[in-house]
Amino acid sequence: MVATYAAVLAIVVASLAIGQAALALCGARRWSWLAPAVGLALLVAVCWATVRIAGDGVGSAVVVAVLTIASLVYLWSLSRGQATGVGPGWGGREALWVGAPVVLLALLAASIPFAVEGHFGILGTSFNPDMSQHLLAADRLAHGQPTQLLTQGYPLGPHSVVVALNKGLGIGLVQGFSGITVATAVIAPLTALTAFRDLPAIPRTAGALVVGLAYVVASYFAQGAFKETMQALFLLAFVLALRAGSRDPDWRDLPLRYVPAALLAVGSVYTYSFPGLIWLGGAAVIWLLAEWVAGRAARAAGGVVVGVPHSAGRGAPEHMGETTTTGPAAQPLGPKAVQSVLLALLAFLVLAAPELGRMIDFHNFETFDPNGPGLGNLFGQVSPFEALGIWPSGDFRLAPGDGAVPALAYYLGIAFGLVLLAWGVLRCWRRREWAVLAGLGAALLAYAAARLGGTPYTAAKAIEIASPVVALTILLPLLPELWRLFPLYGGKGTATPSGRPGSPLAGGAVGVFLIAAGACSLLALANAPVGPTTYSPALTEMRPLVADGSVLALAPRQLLLDEQGTPYVAWELRGGRVCIKADDEAGQEPPPGVRYVITWVDAAQSSGGAGMVGPEEPFPGFVPKRVAVPYVLWESAHPVSGQSPCPLIAVRQARQGSAR
Repeated sequence: MVATYAAVLAIVVASLAIGQAALALCGARRWSWLAPAVGLALLVAVCWATVRIAGDGVGSAVVVAVLTIASLVYLWSLSRGQATGVGPGWGGREALWVGAPVVLLALLAASIPFAVEGHFGILGTSFNPDMSQHLLAADRLAHGQPTQLLTQGYPLGPHSVVVALNKGLGIGLVQGFSGITVATAVIAPLTALTAFRDLPAIPRTAGALVVGLAYVVASYFAQGAFKETMQALFLLAFVLALRAGSRDPDWRDLPLRYVPAALLAVGSVYTYSFPGLIWLGGAAVIWLLAEWVAGRAARAAGGVVVGVPHSAGRGAPEHMGETTTTGPAAQPLGPKAVQSVLLALLAFLVLAAPELGRMIDFHNFETFDPNGPGLGNLFGQVSPFEALGIWPSGDFRLAPGDGAVPALAYYLGIAFGLVLLAWGVLRCWRRREWAVLAGLGAALLAYAAARLGGTPYTAAKAIEIASPVVALTILLPLLPELWRLFPLYGGKGTATPSGRPGSPLAGGAVGVFLIAAGACSLLALANAPVGPTTYSPALTEMRPLVADGSVLALAPRQLLLDEQGTPYVAWELRGGRVCIKADDEAGQEPPPGVRYVITWVDAAQSSGGAGMVGPEEPFPGFVPKRVAVPYVLWESAHPVSGQSPCPLIAVRQARQGSAR
């Protein structure tokens, strides 16, 4: 527990400091909730750039520590010298009060799986076995050794962050991956605060949590899919960064106002390789077209732009207001804005160039083969309506009615969500929220491409990545209507931030949506399995040794019953015939045809060399073949006869079996 939360704290603090320093270097002089997402993107890129220098991860830890300290010193100097740093002069204290409840609630939500299971460990075991490959890749990086994922061009930026935590703070790989997954779940709602910063505390916090921890995002968190949750975060932050560059009075006159969006795209490349640019690049292109068309319309109408200022909500800093335009455009895309876009593009190309060769190699990765099985750990195609956020199932892979909740509840949730989404799109269109609509459009096109030309596995990922932007499209224009429902903040008849009276219908509808969507996300988190607390590559390394014979794995009962050990062991030993039993159920002899036996032993029981193992042989006639704590591989000293009853654990079987 301590190691996991230490990893979360280290990642969040470093992201906040580095991200806000980067924004300050771009010219920003006020606190922005885009900072943690920008900082995480830079953290991923920096760790990957330095993980293979001398020390095999120590260099990354040192560089991150230096950058974090330097960022804090720089921000402090701004605060002291100009009264515009992270101190009271620019809303630092107010931002702390705004962000603290979001951090606390997001951390509590992300801790639900561990609380339910009663221990910390590998997230998602029995849902998704992919963490095994990530752990192996990180172990190889930490020891300076090649790995299959490395040679295939697989993006290993997040893995490098885990290695830096391992080498710099002594945090285990399992706890490091849990830490980056939980940290992403905390940073995403903080990022969503960018859109809701002028609202009162209750709707602001609720909206940020529902957007950042949308149902499908929570479901992917539950299966330990950290890359997908990070990509969803980067798309959300990218959309909000484009929005800030064109609408925020503190940003829209800065020459480097779109560089933060470029930094987020860099983080996406080092986390998700070239597929990440499908969403971010698509959003950028659609946004540019929308801004250009809107600009032409504004010039044709005489350049008149009508703006209604937002009033800061009670408890929010006064400077956190913004202007909502009801005219053709907030600010036509003029020459200066085009220069800013080109500068951002240049920054992206320079920072992403080192990964170009690996992106080309990654193009042939097996996941992209439309002729392959394509299901992964799924049972079939996942409904795109899950992106609406109301899906009352602890397992997102189930069809309506397959769980405890009747199918009617799903269909009512879908209908309700579609109405709100259409309402939100209409409101966003009227408000000229081109960045948000561009993000939604890019997400829809990416899903259509994955559904028509990809596999169910890639289509499901497209749904997950889209879900925060879908929630944002609903809540950005409709959440202010909740002001009317809170007498503490003005009571019935109070005008919304747009300057017009609030709608009880809209306020009530969005309140129901927050409750329903939040409950579904919590249900997904409560259903998350948590596997073994430790990891060693030794079990994977034994796989080639037992490939030509049947193997019996005698694991501790606690591992099998309490830590999702059965699917974990099956996946690690996939490719051959494997029986798995608790060590106290071994009996007097192994099943017929078993040539190898694997037992578990702790360091205190092993004297270190083959043939000098503390525990007695599991069965008569078996001799130790290999010792790699905590595992001991035994081989029968006599010829094996009989047909093995152990099942063949093929790669696809192991993946699908873990899904069930």
